[in-house]
Amino acid sequence: MGVLLLVFCFNCHAQRTKKDISRAEAQQLIIAEFAEGCAHKYNLNTREWQECLDAGLQKDSTSAYLWQQKAMPLFKARKYETGMVFIDKAVQYDADGMQPYRAFIKCVFAKTYRAAIVDFEACKVRLGNQYEMDHTYDFYIGLSYLQLNEYAKAEAIFEKEIAERVAKQRPDWAHHLDLFYYGISKYEQQQWTEAITILDRALAAYPEFSDAAYYKAVCLHRLGKAEEAKTLFEKAKANAEKGYTINEDNAVYELYPYQIRWK
Repeated sequence: MGVLLLVFCFNCHAQRTKKDISRAEAQQLIIAEFAEGCAHKYNLNTREWQECLDAGLQKDSTSAYLWQQKAMPLFKARKYETGMVFIDKAVQYDADGMQPYRAFIKCVFAKTYRAAIVDFEACKVRLGNQYEMDHTYDFYIGLSYLQLNEYAKAEAIFEKEIAERVAKQRPDWAHHLDLFYYGISKYEQQQWTEAITILDRALAAYPEFSDAAYYKAVCLHRLGKAEEAKTLFEKAKANAEKGYTINEDNAVYELYPYQIRWK
């Protein structure tokens, strides 16, 4: 009886696996037809883009990718609440694939930081501290705490993040944005000397980084080094005019936290 039950269960699993593969293949065909073969032929913000995706969702309303593609242009057009309806649908049908993206949108675009933290923490439980848009989930959690004025929490996260990345790569390596925001967490706590030390590391990784230079100049001024601060401020402004600022892909749509608006 036990052997028969085992064989039966194996057959059930094989049938489910085959069904799942067939479903995935069917969804890919729909994506190929209605996203790649239709929506992607039009500008993001056109009615045709949305109509193509709607036609695909008529075929299969459980396609997380099609829901995400409906949401994405709305976020770039700063229509956050409308776009969130669609990305919530994407997460409903593919939490592992889409919840990190939704968390990123909440952090960088919609600026609903507590909601972003909830999403990223849930992703960490299931997936570990993985990457979304070139940064770890912890990076965005730290960024969210900065924006919530919980500076000590942000500092602890960035310190740990940098130490882990350096340990995995080489002693002198850390991402300039991790260092920048770590320095900002010190700056906000009026730890001027410590902030300068960390911002110098960001500038070593990205010498023309105008935003890091600006905050270092403020720290220097706070320490009574007015002439040095003025010289660095002018250099920061010149580099900003050349386009040397936060260089994330999505910075063309949104100012990142603490990014200086020079004009």
